[in-house]
Amino acid sequence: MALTISTARSAPAAAELIAIGVFSDGDHPDGIDEAVLESRGFDGSLGKAMIVSGRKTPTMLIGLGATDSFGEASLRRAGAGIARAARRHKSIATTALVDAKRGVDGLDMAAAAQSLAEGLQLGAYAFDEYKSSKTKRPLRRVTIVGSTAAAVKEAIDVGSAVAGGQMLARDLVNHPGGSLTPPELASRVQDMAKSAGLRCKVMDLAAIKRAKLGGLLGVNRGSTLQPRFVELTYTPKATSKATLAFVGKGITFDAGGLSIKTGSGMMTMKCDMGGAAAVIGAMSALRAVQAPVTVRAYLPMTDNMLGGDATRPGDVLTIRNGKTIEVLNTDAEGRLILADALSLASEAKPDAIVDLATLTGACMVALGPKIAGLMSNDDDMAAAVDAAAERAGERVWRLPLPDDYKKMVESPIADMKNIGGAHGGAITAGLILSEFVADGIPWAHLDIAGPAFTDADDIEGRKGGTGFGVRTLVELARGWS
Repeated sequence: MALTISTARSAPAAAELIAIGVFSDGDHPDGIDEAVLESRGFDGSLGKAMIVSGRKTPTMLIGLGATDSFGEASLRRAGAGIARAARRHKSIATTALVDAKRGVDGLDMAAAAQSLAEGLQLGAYAFDEYKSSKTKRPLRRVTIVGSTAAAVKEAIDVGSAVAGGQMLARDLVNHPGGSLTPPELASRVQDMAKSAGLRCKVMDLAAIKRAKLGGLLGVNRGSTLQPRFVELTYTPKATSKATLAFVGKGITFDAGGLSIKTGSGMMTMKCDMGGAAAVIGAMSALRAVQAPVTVRAYLPMTDNMLGGDATRPGDVLTIRNGKTIEVLNTDAEGRLILADALSLASEAKPDAIVDLATLTGACMVALGPKIAGLMSNDDDMAAAVDAAAERAGERVWRLPLPDDYKKMVESPIADMKNIGGAHGGAITAGLILSEFVADGIPWAHLDIAGPAFTDADDIEGRKGGTGFGVRTLVELARGWS
């Protein structure tokens, strides 16, 4: 359940706890024993929280970090720290926004309020649908003390909507692959579309065959579950001449096909639809944030299993745009279903396309678990995605797409093969995808294999799906011109 976040000039009497922002290089609040803080290890580092006694109401100190490294996005982490530390209280208040304003000149209060709201919502998140004993989450209301300006209130609503989209993505990733099947995922997207004011089109197996989505059909051959292909459309209230396309990889569980994964390699493969989940989460928030541009989403959905008629290594698939791919490794399946989706997206002639996919372990080798790989056919497009990610507080790093590397995916019997050599796997995957983007359309690819899922708790999230990419997509759509 999402928190109710409001603003007030002062903390309401019903607040059971007041959270005060403290910089690591600033003064501590009056009445707080410095020796106590030191003995308990509180140093004001970003997101670190400690509850101390107050004269009337218990007080929480929340670290804002050092003033010279503080930005609006720092409040996202601080907000998450507040929500996690205050989870036993029903109603709390925080002065973190005004405390940050006092310590940092020129702070954008609206951007800071949005980040704080996002953090508060994300820090309160928990996924316990499959537990017999549910997590107790009494925290329901947070009052942000300080400015009650309309711009700040609007920013808090935007932050809550964006966080809601990110939490939706987390929920989808956290569901087991045997529960969140392609038909079930499509059904959930339909329900979301109704509540979010989106148009939704769902293709079943017969429609997918008529659409000649050969990549999706090829991956689905080993499954007893039918695939789905979902298209979503967001149309702004004001007329928009621009259109963005979002494409998300929706492998609901990846066993690797006949090129079967190891047991340990399958353990987290319910997360292989993290790209689709991020797109779904972002689309759910566009109406609430009043994005000014039309956005269409393309979501191919299947699992990748080992049934009796599964695609064999050496088989050749024909993609929607007519190009052919020799499949030499059935565990390199994401690029096959994305090829169809990128082809369909290109046919609508959008102004730009962004795809997100948990695509390659090679990207994790290159960039680690918390940074997404960014590849693009257009420098301006890459810069726009990079800037949106920077505003959103999600880290990306651009990788090249050199033409001479295309030799690595040449096939003697088809237009290309679905794998390259032993090295540069993230890049060769990106080069394959680029073959299915129509000429002249700016395109960016985000390989989110690392940051889409985490094995460790963090202040902003718990083990499991992270919802990475939702904030970047929303920021891109909000700022598109």
